[in-house]
Amino acid sequence: MDSRYQIDDVSQICSPALLFYKDLIAINIRGMIQLAGRPERLRPHAKTHKTREIAQMQLAAGITRHKCATIAEAELLAAAGVPDVLLAYPIVGPNCCRVAKLLQAYPHTRFAVLADHPLGIEKLAAAMSEGGQTLDVLLDINVGQDRTGVLPDESAVRLYQSLAGCRRLRAGGLHVYDGHNHQERLEDRQTAVAQHLEPVFALRDRLLKLKLPLPRIVFGGTPTFSVWTKLNLPEAEFSPGTCVLYDAGYGGKFGELPFTPAALLLTRVVSRPTPQRVTFDLGYKAIASDPPAGKRCRLLDVPEYHEVLHNEEHLVIETPFAERFQPGDVAFAIPTHVCPTVALHQHAQVIEGGKVVGRWRIAARDRELTVY
Repeated sequence: MDSRYQIDDVSQICSPALLFYKDLIAINIRGMIQLAGRPERLRPHAKTHKTREIAQMQLAAGITRHKCATIAEAELLAAAGVPDVLLAYPIVGPNCCRVAKLLQAYPHTRFAVLADHPLGIEKLAAAMSEGGQTLDVLLDINVGQDRTGVLPDESAVRLYQSLAGCRRLRAGGLHVYDGHNHQERLEDRQTAVAQHLEPVFALRDRLLKLKLPLPRIVFGGTPTFSVWTKLNLPEAEFSPGTCVLYDAGYGGKFGELPFTPAALLLTRVVSRPTPQRVTFDLGYKAIASDPPAGKRCRLLDVPEYHEVLHNEEHLVIETPFAERFQPGDVAFAIPTHVCPTVALHQHAQVIEGGKVVGRWRIAARDRELTVY
């Protein structure tokens, strides 16, 4: 067992439990700032932690620009005192009116959203006009993931021009997310990022030539974080998210990133159904199931094992060391994908100096807080 994860007394921690190691979170935040060069260049994503307390730790470190994916996350950040929030998601339907209500409820936070289609811009402008409000909107650029965004060509220029011409919307810059780039070799990620640069820079130069406002370009996520920070991009903001808690999925692939898993699951043995099998209370209602079966966590206390079954409430492994484990024994697991794992829990037990020092509510796991 890694000494950084030792807890003096686990007898009162019901399992399965999400654990946040506050000391390691603080180290990861410092690592983010060190990579970025200064906190003003950061816009970390709240989707990973979804908690007021971690947002406030980042604020205390000087990180005042934050990013999120849901209106609930945006509200949590505003309520935590974040002055600049990018809701990095296309806003459509009734959510346009919800964003207008969000602006009314938190006038001291400057919000921005994404758009990638004329209809989205039209509906946002109508919602802002109705409330007499003004909203920053970033144009979402598709650089190869083909999930959202507009290609960085002449159509993007026209869309940005129309955005800049809307009375109740402000052209807020570009959003360039390359979530499909998670190649293990750093050199391969560098090559992939370089392929994005030429069309994005051509778009940037075209917009500036037209004298359109371009206050920022928000780049990347965690896997390409270190690549973007090494480029000369004065208008850039970097938006890693996972690295604040980190996980076994990224930790096993990106060796150059200076982050440590800071969120674990405490689990207990509930059965020994065969001489070689051990069953834990760590089903996929407690740990994310989007990684392939057999690769959803890394157990720290079992020297050699393989997963044979994963159900809603059970994780079953086979190991030659099964006789070491009895019902009630505690084990610790690093999730492969921490972001959806955190969203499965109402609270995290906070560990500091080997002791449980409190609980943090995973407030933005809900889709709605007070803004409906």
